[in-house]
Amino acid sequence: MLEKTGAPMNNTPSLPKQPFLEQVSVRELRGIGPQQAKKLSKMGFRTLQDLLFHLPIRYVDKTKISPIGGLQPFTSAVIEGVIKASDVVFGRRRSLVCRLQDDSGIISLRFFHFNRAQQEQLASGVAIRCFGEIRRGTTGAELYHPEYRVIDSQNPPPVEATLTPIYSISEGITQVRMRALCHQALERLRTGGLRELLPRASHQPYSLSEALQLLHQPPVDAPLNLLAAGEHPAQQRLALEELLAHHLSLLRLRRQIQQHPATQLAFYPDQEKRLLAQLPFALTAAQYRVGTEIYTDINQTVPMLRLVQGDVGSGKTVVAALAAIQTIANGYQAALMAPTEILSEQHRINFEGWFRPLGIRVAWLTGKIKGKARNVQLEAIASGEAKMVIGTHALFQDGVEFNSLALTIVDEQHRFGVHQRLAFRRKGHIASDGQNAMSDLPHQLIMTATPIPRTLAMSAYADLDCSIIDELPPGREPVETLVLSNVRRNDIVNRVRQACIAGRQAYWVCTLIEESDVLEAQAAEVTASELQLLIPELSIGLVHGRLKAREKIDVMAQFKAGNIHLLVATTVIEVGVDVPNASLMIIENAERLGLSQLHQLRGRVGRGDQQSHCVLLYSPPLSSVGSERLKIMRETNDGFKIAEKDLQLRGPGEVLGTRQTGDMVLRIADLQRDGHLLPEIKETAHHIMEQHPETVTALIERWLGDSDQYAQA
Repeated sequence: MLEKTGAPMNNTPSLPKQPFLEQVSVRELRGIGPQQAKKLSKMGFRTLQDLLFHLPIRYVDKTKISPIGGLQPFTSAVIEGVIKASDVVFGRRRSLVCRLQDDSGIISLRFFHFNRAQQEQLASGVAIRCFGEIRRGTTGAELYHPEYRVIDSQNPPPVEATLTPIYSISEGITQVRMRALCHQALERLRTGGLRELLPRASHQPYSLSEALQLLHQPPVDAPLNLLAAGEHPAQQRLALEELLAHHLSLLRLRRQIQQHPATQLAFYPDQEKRLLAQLPFALTAAQYRVGTEIYTDINQTVPMLRLVQGDVGSGKTVVAALAAIQTIANGYQAALMAPTEILSEQHRINFEGWFRPLGIRVAWLTGKIKGKARNVQLEAIASGEAKMVIGTHALFQDGVEFNSLALTIVDEQHRFGVHQRLAFRRKGHIASDGQNAMSDLPHQLIMTATPIPRTLAMSAYADLDCSIIDELPPGREPVETLVLSNVRRNDIVNRVRQACIAGRQAYWVCTLIEESDVLEAQAAEVTASELQLLIPELSIGLVHGRLKAREKIDVMAQFKAGNIHLLVATTVIEVGVDVPNASLMIIENAERLGLSQLHQLRGRVGRGDQQSHCVLLYSPPLSSVGSERLKIMRETNDGFKIAEKDLQLRGPGEVLGTRQTGDMVLRIADLQRDGHLLPEIKETAHHIMEQHPETVTALIERWLGDSDQYAQA
């Protein structure tokens, strides 16, 4: 093994056998004291298992000696020779330069950081072996700060037998140190200590120990292309087990919830007919299908756990209302939680319009409702007078008590974390004294207008059954999307003027509220003022996140009523805004937004029977990713195709949203790359739950540890 400058070789002896490496502290490794252990703990290395699961990011080949005469610039190589000259050179920077020669040629080794002992060690006539990247320097080919060791030229040591790993490291620990620590952990692994938790029926070519040994110390002939892509069978073996652990944690959550009884809700066809009679439109076949799936769920004595996906404008809210009306017909309460004040207000308006004629009171609760108004709402909820309750995250706060909550509906799930929907569900399971009551758990319906790629739905939402509303209401025309440089901004302003004068309405979306020197996006307030000067004949409104809730709601009501022609807004209008007469949307600096967000914004138009348009304005020059995003938006209106592309471009974290991503942190697996494993994972997970339940906790603890977000579900 080659060391950093002048460092001694580490020939670590085998350590005594221990039962489980996940229980063996790094303190047991040679050379690790309290301070080193503290430093490693901050990096996430507390046990030997943590070190073993810290896989190399790439490899270098130190298994052969290369002749100096055949070296090429910008390649790395192991070379061996005798120092012919060693001098301290004074140029722009002081450096130690050694001229190393073998039978084929000569090369310079340059050290900008060196000490007297090293200078004396690298004297003329000394034989060394070194490794580094060949560069062009002032003396020809040079190696800067190569790893090296002094050798006996008559009896040179053997070269490395395997490829050398390169690990991600942080300040305070060197690459050589990390290799030495992982090497010690591997020595311990060879004596056993990592349990094989996959069932024998699993068709994996490597055991866990074999996979780790190969990935930390690949053989010379290992396929580097597969290793670089994360597609080597040994990597796939580990990815499968990690995704399996996450899947099992969700299945365990589901079982824990479904061990509690739920209220069985009977189907009242007359109530459904009365609700449908209030609607100015007929349901689609997809809405009927999903509604039937929900009816079947809530007619059971186990809690419903269902995710309803539907593209923008597909009619998820009506499906939620169908579920709520059945709950209320059975004498219980239903509650709908939305992520924003604007969206919760939209829901309140819709549900009051549908339910008031049926004699059903709708309560509304958000964080902005204070004083007497809040007390009135709380009393209506606690007494059961309000059978339909709508609000924001305020619904699951302390002090909110339901009378008989049997159905919870979470809209735009990706805006909430798993813990938040669990807290919401528990509102139907809390007695008046604040203690857990042995009562029925409510059924839960999760809705999202952000299409979730199949791989994410199968992993991040494995605790939920999934329904898809894959049909838009009849008469809806696909939104035509144009991509234009902002140098055509004046043309777009004229287009907005013509559309609004013709009786239509438009959105103008900005990405910032205030001017910023860092980001070049037009501020919403500046844009609204500028557009008012350019189009004085139009009534222009402004909505952004810093307005008070009532101000935002009032502006949206004016826009919906047609009193505002053009609404300038930030992305607060991303979800829930439904104005059928709005047929034109302009999105400035569209290249700054993710695909799913662009798709959501575009979904605010196209809700009427006229042709709608979305114009994506960008600031040139476009990056390759920005160009790809806008190209996809121009080519398709299919939310699921857009979501899959978004997953490729941004990764699962950004697609699910920051709150949700904190719940699923992957060490080795990659949901996009390893999505093909999910069918096997589902099958294996159910096999383990049924045949090897004792393995479930061990797998979850191995991969999720203390971060198992569902442990207290």
